[in-house]
Amino acid sequence: MVTLIDSLDTRPRHPEKANRPENEMLRKPDWIRVKAPGSPIYKETHQIVRENNLVTVCEEAGCPNIGECWSKKHATMMIMGEICTRACAFCNVRTGLPTALDPMEPENVANAVAKLGLAHVVITSVDRDDLPDGGAEHFAQVIRAIRAKTPKTTIEILTPDFLRKEGALEIVVAAKPDVFNHNLETVPSKYLKVRPGARYFHSIRLLQRVKELDPTMFTKSGIMVGLGEERNEVLQLMDDLRSADVDFLTIGQYLAPTKKHIAVNRFVTPEEFKSYATVATTKGFLLVSSSPLTRSSHHAGEDFEKLRAARMAKLAHA
Repeated sequence: MVTLIDSLDTRPRHPEKANRPENEMLRKPDWIRVKAPGSPIYKETHQIVRENNLVTVCEEAGCPNIGECWSKKHATMMIMGEICTRACAFCNVRTGLPTALDPMEPENVANAVAKLGLAHVVITSVDRDDLPDGGAEHFAQVIRAIRAKTPKTTIEILTPDFLRKEGALEIVVAAKPDVFNHNLETVPSKYLKVRPGARYFHSIRLLQRVKELDPTMFTKSGIMVGLGEERNEVLQLMDDLRSADVDFLTIGQYLAPTKKHIAVNRFVTPEEFKSYATVATTKGFLLVSSSPLTRSSHHAGEDFEKLRAARMAKLAHA
């Protein structure tokens, strides 16, 4: 279980949550269980991450799939530090005042991608509302560094919303990632409690704008369920994403990192996830991943190949 205090650091990980009452942690059903990490390849991946001074969202967000992914040498790099300027109610990434950007980070990320032998890499970041461009140029530098080191590696980015950062999105899209992912996280009615620093329709517009800037770029978004959302709200969200021409939708179960985070309302059954996948597919998404343990970056490489194949099939029948 992830805690509010890091073992080697006495500072609160989430100072804004420290005085909140503790929520009940619901017992996880059998379909949520995962194996503990510890394989030799997992340990090798851990060593490569440490040697290159990298931060991974796998660790910072307490992802339940870390054992599986790291045992396949798959890791999602989190750039621009490990401290986020926002305090979303669901997230386990540390909040506070971030440190200065590391000028060596783009090269370090590229070196790690090469050492891991990645055919596909996912790059995400903390929110950096303190930076004039929200970190857009740093994203672009990382993309360019990977292209220079391993030109055949396909690159997926999972970005913040760059809220009130004029021109930031254009900088990132111009760097030509293969997949542009920005998660909605939840339905509009839950934003005030779950994602208070963000704006739902700004995120929809951001994804739509990516397609306007580069119609060939794959776009992707994801949500968590189990936060008290209604089914019809999820279906409306699907329509909103399709109106922005988003290609790929991921839906996974929300798991509370600690008792101080927003509580799990319920565990959505595997059958409900399958139903969501069926509906989303009929609405026109090229690809849908919907299961209790689905996460934005889970199986990202395999999913990218499926995305390309789905687009080719669609064009062939146009």
